[in-house]
Amino acid sequence: MAQEAGSDELTMRGQVVDIIGAILADTDPRGEESRNKLRRLVEAHPGNPEAALLEHLIETREVAEAEREVPVEQASANLHLESSDNAQTVAVPVSHAVRGDIQAILKDKLLLTAFQPVHALPGGEVVGVEALTRFVGVDGAGADVWFREAEEAGLGTELEIAALLCALTAAKDVPEDIAVALNLTPATSRDPRVRNLLAASPLAPDRIIIELNGSLAGAGVHSSDGLGPLRRLGLRIAVSASGAGYVSMDRLEELNPDIIKLDRHLIEGIGSSDGQKIRARAVAELARELGAFVVAEGVETPEELDEVTALDITAAQGYLLGRPSVHPLDWSAWSIKAQAQPAQ
Repeated sequence: MAQEAGSDELTMRGQVVDIIGAILADTDPRGEESRNKLRRLVEAHPGNPEAALLEHLIETREVAEAEREVPVEQASANLHLESSDNAQTVAVPVSHAVRGDIQAILKDKLLLTAFQPVHALPGGEVVGVEALTRFVGVDGAGADVWFREAEEAGLGTELEIAALLCALTAAKDVPEDIAVALNLTPATSRDPRVRNLLAASPLAPDRIIIELNGSLAGAGVHSSDGLGPLRRLGLRIAVSASGAGYVSMDRLEELNPDIIKLDRHLIEGIGSSDGQKIRARAVAELARELGAFVVAEGVETPEELDEVTALDITAAQGYLLGRPSVHPLDWSAWSIKAQAQPAQ
């Protein structure tokens, strides 16, 4: 265990060094003062980049906290992001407090991508990974909190695009025989910058899966100004069927997804609940009627795995099968294991 922990520490240190390098490589003159402070912190902590980055993050958060002490005002936040289309500047009304948090993330690139393996059933070989965003910070807030606050601040699309770029950059280390699922809201999927990022990615379109989250109204999966052109080249679409409320049949037929996912609400306790089994079976049969694959997510117990396997579910993911990891060595190990399994 000590050896494994040491390996994790070395991998994390490499990621910290990469984050520091990305921050210092930025050329935006507005961030020069912050970069100079980080340089001084790195010099003050020789051989300990983790301490330097942590102090940098604390200072970043303290600025935001200081702004919270001022009565909340509304300001126009201009955020400039380059794309292979014309550069775009977005002006939105946001509170100073939330704006400080989100803009710090966007400016300093304090994002990591963890991949979680997706296992084919019943064989168990790894056929894909799902990209999950992790935020480097000191408050312990989860990704859902960050994305919700960004959406409330009018910067949801900007944060999603930053996370997408981070995931595509990390995906270069995912073995070529593994598909990569990327999470987007339908609104962001229609942004031309998304199409441009995906088209410029080294990932072949048939390795890319876009998981649409949230309301599916107006998802641009067929139109010429959305993901339609890439979908015709092989990009796949996944949607989630939740126990909290199914996607309507009409909407599913319109989207014609390639993958329908059974989320944790439909999987939890399926081994002991006839109601859960009936609901999961209904979604699986609907998916097959539409010609879609079915993936069960949130599988956490052997009983749940047995039940979804008995339902002829295409694939599954969850803590029982593999936790999300930010370590490229883990991603390669999944692929090696998948290649070895058929011979066993």
